[in-house]
Order: sequence, then structure tokens, then C-alpha cells
Amino acid sequence: MGFEDVALQSRILTLMTLSFHIIYATIGVGVPLMIMIAQWVGIRKNDEHYILLARRWARGFVITVAVGVVTGTAIGLQLSLLWPNFMQMAGNVIALPLFMEVFAFFFEAIFLGIYLYTWDRFEDQRKHFLLLVPVALGAAASSVFITIVNSFMNAPQGFDVLNGELVNVSPLLAMFSPAVPTKVAHVLSTAFMTSAFVLASIAAFRLLRGSNHIYHKKALFLTMKLALVFSVATAIIGDFSGKYLAEYQPEKLAAAEWHFETGSEAELVLFGVLDGEEPKYAIRIPYALSILAHGVPSGEVIGLNDFREDEIPPLWIHYLFDTMVTLGMWLAFFSFVYVVGAWRGWSIVTRKWFRWLTVLSGPLAMLAIQAGWWFTEVGRQPWILRGYMKTSEGATTSGQVDLMIVMFAGLYVILGIGTVVVLSRMYKRNPVEKELAQRESVKGGEE
Repeated sequence: MGFEDVALQSRILTLMTLSFHIIYATIGVGVPLMIMIAQWVGIRKNDEHYILLARRWARGFVITVAVGVVTGTAIGLQLSLLWPNFMQMAGNVIALPLFMEVFAFFFEAIFLGIYLYTWDRFEDQRKHFLLLVPVALGAAASSVFITIVNSFMNAPQGFDVLNGELVNVSPLLAMFSPAVPTKVAHVLSTAFMTSAFVLASIAAFRLLRGSNHIYHKKALFLTMKLALVFSVATAIIGDFSGKYLAEYQPEKLAAAEWHFETGSEAELVLFGVLDGEEPKYAIRIPYALSILAHGVPSGEVIGLNDFREDEIPPLWIHYLFDTMVTLGMWLAFFSFVYVVGAWRGWSIVTRKWFRWLTVLSGPLAMLAIQAGWWFTEVGRQPWILRGYMKTSEGATTSGQVDLMIVMFAGLYVILGIGTVVVLSRMYKRNPVEKELAQRESVKGGEE
């Protein structure tokens, strides 16, 4: 097997692991904030439904955290096994944020454990609520540090190169590369947005299955409001991300938009197919690419023809970019319609077909996350460390990668099915109606 084939297999395995892990990582970052907000609302309104909402979300969250640990460990393992040359070159640079990511996770896990096992030990719910603050901060910090590693790979800095090695490393300068602000903000906002939509889709599904309890209605309204807030935030941050690409990774922006000739007043190309250098059947928005890149219609956008052919990302990332943007805009619009409709009392938001669209919003948000990460990783190609090491140079030469693909794929199937089975049994055996009745009986006995 040729070296290029092994590099391709390494990329496939890495992308498969990242695609599976990102499901749990997104939930792991976003759900703690949802739990914290639900419990805060319950305390503020003295509403038992929101308190119970936080408690039930926390139980399910533990399962996703456990699986996320396994998949996160797989990513760390694969960095060393599949990309040894990259780790040899840049391992000392990215070691600090990787260590801090692990520390942040343990910080989160410790307080999560305390939070779960002290539910009935606090008479004052406000004190119990405070335990959620380090959980949410730890989850967010874990995401920040791992995103810093990815940002460094896209915009490396903080070192000198001597004989093919990175020397005179400044860890802090390397950590805070130009890619960090937009990437970190985008990862956090999309994690919060997606988690809100996932929880909303669960509440809508329970309502469709005949459980018309006010608990599910409150859960749906709360999560859809949060989904709208973070959808708008994601759109704003996405605009800043476009400007970052125009300045620091112009070849990636040009490939995403099939922009070949450098020029001002550049149009934004959506969908379509590529015939040579001419997009066909596409939606063209005049001046929009210049506005996205520079904020003004006259801004000059660098075209693909100004780059070496072997340094241009695959042009099919255009479809990933379109998928991410289209789904993001739809979800923002849909959540806006729901929140306004619920506030104004529109009957449309209680219709069966609308609730099915709400159920669909969770998977669509997760699909947008996947498209975004694929766009990020594939759009950096052919570089593993942009400007310094190509992906083919960083890969292993082992002939066992194909076997690893099969083994890890089997592991992910088991973990995925196991997650669904455990969560479904957990909530089926203890429905919200039963738990509310138990809590009422306990309160009655105390009185």
C-alpha cells in the first residue's frame, strides 16, 4: 500500500472519530448551561417543574459525558498513532492546551458528581445551584482549550523553525493565535444552540406522543427561547469568522465560495454545480462575498487562481459551507417563529406538523455542527499545520490503519446504540408524571 493511501486512511479514521465525538462534545459543552438556566428559572419562579427539568437533564447528561470520555480518549490516542510526525514536530507546542483541557474536564466532572449526589441535601436550592457554575465553566473551558489546539493548526505562531523543528516556543503566544477569538466563540455558541434544539426536539416529541403535561410545554418554550438567542449569536459570530478567513485563510474562503478571480464587488455563490471555473444553477447574491469578507461591497476578495494548485482545498467544501449556513439560517428563522408564535398565542405552533418540525430541529442542528467541523478540517487541506507541514507528511506509515478503521467503527456503533438504549430505558422507567407524583407525596408527608 502506498504512503498516500495510508495518509488517506488516517484522515478517514480521524474524521470518523471526530464526527462521532462531536455529538457528545457538543452536548457536553451545551447542556450544563441549559441545566443551570433551568434550575435558576425554577428558583426564581419557585417552580418545581423547572427544578425537575434540571434534575432529569442532569441524569441523562452523565451518560453522554461517560461516552464522551471514551471518544475523547480515542482522539488523543489517534493523534499519536496516526499523526506521529505532526506530534513530533508540534507536540511540545500543543501540550499545554491539551493538558489544560484534561484539567478542565476533571474540574467539571468533580463538581458534576457533587451536584448529582447532593440533590436532597440542600434545603436552599440556591446553594445547590452554585455547584452548577463550575460544571458549566469547566465544560466551556474544556471546549476552549481543545479549540485552541485546532486554532493553532489553522494559524500557527509562537515559534521559530530550525532544521524542520519548532524551537524557541512561546506557549502563550502559540495558544492565542489569530484564529482563537472567532473559533472559540463559534464553537461555544453553536454548542449552546445545538443543545437547546436537541432538548427542544425531545420535549416536542413527548408532546406528540400524547404526554400533554405542562412540564414538557415549559421545557419546549424555555429551550426554544435559548435556541433563538444562540442562533442569532452564531449568525453574528459567523460573520466575523468570514472576515477572519478573508484575512488569514483566503484560499479556504475562495474554495468555499468558488471564487476564482481576485476582484472587488464579489458575489456570494450558493448551491449549484461547478463546470470548470463557472458555477451553474447557483444562487448568486451580488456584493455579498465582499461584504462578508470586508464589510463593504467594494472589498477585494482574493481568488483561487492566485494560489498554487497543490495548496488549494477541495472545492467540494462549498457544499459543506452551504449546508452549515442554510441550516443555521433556517433554525434561526424557525426558532423566531416559534417564540413569537408562542408569545402571541398563534395556533400554528401547537399544530402537529409544526411540532414535527421542532422534533427535526435537533438533528438538523447537529447536522449543521457536523458540516461546520468537516468544513473546518477539510478546508485546511492539504495542511495539517498550515504553512509548515502537509497532511501527507504528518501521517503514519503503518499498514494497520485499515484494521483500526474497522475496530473503531465497531466501537462507535456499540457506544451509539448503547447510549440510545440506556437513555431510553432510563426515562421510560421513570416518566416525568411518576416523578412529579412522588415528589408531591414526599412534600405532603413532610407537611
